[in-house]
Amino acid sequence: MRIALAFALLAAPALAQPDWGTARDVEVRLSGFQYTPPRIELQSGEAITLELVNDLAAARSFQAGRFFAAADLPGRDRARVRDGAIRLAPGERVTVRLVAPAPGTYEIRSARILQAALGLRGRIVVR
Repeated sequence: MRIALAFALLAAPALAQPDWGTARDVEVRLSGFQYTPPRIELQSGEAITLELVNDLAAARSFQAGRFFAAADLPGRDRARVRDGAIRLAPGERVTVRLVAPAPGTYEIRSARILQAALGLRGRIVVR
């Protein structure tokens, strides 16, 4: 029985991995108290290379907890997300690969309440 199970597991096809070479590039710039673009549109299941660019001389964050929790991120990319956010040092550029989650609207905001209140917020819309 164990031998048959082991053989079945070895014979099963590997889960399909995205072709990161054909992933769509999405750049989001963090400048002042805004994300540019403020609205990101994705297709569910779409492979994305998300590039976050902090144009400021101050730290900023890109918090999208529900989105990151639902998206499929490879291990090293998942490690960039802490408490639902990616934090960027002044002038830092961070790239993460992900597969867009189920359809829905996901909020983006700064992890700092004052920055979010001043307008550092946006949306990710997955169709």
